[in-house]
Amino acid sequence: MTPDFIREALRQVRYPGFSRDIISFGLVKEVKCEPGLVTVQLEIATRDPKVPEQIFQDCHALLDALPDIGTVKIEIDVKDAPAAAGGGSTVGKSSIPGVKRIIAVASGKGGVGKSTVAANLAVALAASGAKVGLCDCDLYGPSVAQMFGVNERPMANEHDEIIPLEAHGLKLMSMGFLLEDRSPVIVRGPMATRYTQQFLRQVAWGELDYLVLDLPPGTGDIQLTIVQTVSVDGTIIVTTPQEVALIDARKAVAMFAKVNVPILGLIENMAWFEGDDGKKYHIFGKEGGVREAEDMNVPLLGQIPIDIETRERGDSGAPVALVAPSVSKVSAAFHEIAATVRSKLPVS
Repeated sequence: MTPDFIREALRQVRYPGFSRDIISFGLVKEVKCEPGLVTVQLEIATRDPKVPEQIFQDCHALLDALPDIGTVKIEIDVKDAPAAAGGGSTVGKSSIPGVKRIIAVASGKGGVGKSTVAANLAVALAASGAKVGLCDCDLYGPSVAQMFGVNERPMANEHDEIIPLEAHGLKLMSMGFLLEDRSPVIVRGPMATRYTQQFLRQVAWGELDYLVLDLPPGTGDIQLTIVQTVSVDGTIIVTTPQEVALIDARKAVAMFAKVNVPILGLIENMAWFEGDDGKKYHIFGKEGGVREAEDMNVPLLGQIPIDIETRERGDSGAPVALVAPSVSKVSAAFHEIAATVRSKLPVS
């Protein structure tokens, strides 16, 4: 028995509820092999006692069955995950130096306007006087470069950290800055994890009040990598009113609850289209997000209508939240959401 052999065997142990193994997520910190004794040390950040219990049982079930292994000792160091936001509770500190609060914007499925929400939320937070960064964690479909009209390549500082680009008063990082326009991102799971960790840990973000993370759609490996890499202070779930989107929104809420990341609330995007006659047309259904927020017992942060100007400004690199709220109803909605987020996650 060697530590490498044990580590390879432990790749069969999955993190509860996810497809990836505990080795890939870096939970196994040390393996010791002595005559008649194998000791495995793990470190897990969670408030759910069922998670370390399940991993403990799965590790024993796997290793105890190996021939001639002797005694197996599994030691798990359970770190405290962030507490729920609001209600006067203390939220866990960010593990990114200089960043006070980390907010993830997520969705259960693609096509619901998550990146548009993330971009405009970041702009609205910055307009309130906060120092804000936006990290595009959607490696396969990066859109921040387009939405902010940035086509430069980032440089590195003397510490080999990536210097984020800046636009409209925000610090930005995206895979889109590193690629040609038509270049696809072709990376497998472990490499995607590595890129994600680099964007969080090896970017010179400096002093920020808020770092907004635009997550890829779904409930996969990158999401779990993020919550294992940094302490996320809260997540915003984006959905449209239709049932197809709401099904996946429920999965997203359940996933973040499982890994103990507070849900700040739900945003119903594409809630309606308002014609020139002032009439509202509920193209994707009416108030599905409102009902879902009530059913899941999470706050409804706002409803964002479908708007031609929002699309045009996203394509041209000037997010709609840059427009005065008195002029644009959509901008006003994003600024109201930003004010709610600031009240839930204040910074000193």
